[in-house]
Amino acid sequence: MSELVQLAGRIALVTGAGRGAGRAIALALARHGAGGVAVNDFVAERAAAVAEEIRALGVPAVAVAADVGDYDAVREAFAQVRAELGPVTALVNNAGNAGPEVEMRLSPLFWETDPGEWARFFHTNLHGVMNCCHLAVPGMIEAGGGRIVTIVSDAGRVGDARLAAYAAAKAGAAGFMRSLAREAGRYGITANCISLSALEPPLDPAERERFYADERIRAQLSRYVIRRFGTPDDVAAMAVFLCSEAASWITGQTIPVNGGYAFAL
Repeated sequence: MSELVQLAGRIALVTGAGRGAGRAIALALARHGAGGVAVNDFVAERAAAVAEEIRALGVPAVAVAADVGDYDAVREAFAQVRAELGPVTALVNNAGNAGPEVEMRLSPLFWETDPGEWARFFHTNLHGVMNCCHLAVPGMIEAGGGRIVTIVSDAGRVGDARLAAYAAAKAGAAGFMRSLAREAGRYGITANCISLSALEPPLDPAERERFYADERIRAQLSRYVIRRFGTPDDVAAMAVFLCSEAASWITGQTIPVNGGYAFAL
C-alpha cells in the first residue's frame, strides 16, 4: 500500500500553502513522490519559507506569490511553475477562508449582512478555485492526466449559521468540481473535494491543554464523534491519497475529513 500511495513524479501546486493545512499538504506531497512542488501563498515570505523546507527534503520547489482570485496573477504563477518545474499535474486548491487579507469570523445573520461583504468569500473560495482549474486542466490533458483536489467546508455541505456567504461559496466550489469531474474524466483527470470542519489552531503543549479545558471548546467538541478538532496532518493525509495512484478511480466526490462532525451517505 505504501507504494500505491505515491505521486509518481507529479508536479504539484498547492494554494494557500504558506502555513497551516496548506503547508502540511505541500510537505506531505513532497514526501510521497512528487517530482516538484509549487508553494502558493498571498504572502511571498511564507511561500518562500515552505519552498525551502521542501528543497531540504530533496524535492524541487518553487514559491509563487499570488492572490488566487486574480486571474492574471494566477496565469503568471502557472507560467512560472511550468518554466521551473513543468506543467502542473496535481493541483490542491487549499486557499480559502475570507480571502487573503481578511480574518475569518462569524458574520451577522444573513439578512443583516451588507451585500458588499459577500464578494470576499466568493473571490477566493470559488473564483480562486475556478481560476486555478482553468489554467491547470490544459497542462494535465497535455501530460495525459492529473489530479485536482479542492478543500471545501462542512459549512457548505450541511450548513452553518452566520456563515451563509462562506457556505455558499464552498458549496459552489464543490458543485463546480463535480461538473469538472464529468468534463475532464475522459482525459485521465480526477476532481474531488475534501470537506473540513474546525481545525485546531497552532498551539504549544501548555496552550493546547488550556484550550481543550475551556468550557466553550468542550461544548463545541460535543458535536464531534472523535473528541478533538482536526490537524493539518489530517487534511494532508487525505490530500496525498486523492492525488496518488491509489485514487485513480475516485472522482466527483466530496469526502468529509471532520472527526464525525457531520456524516455523509
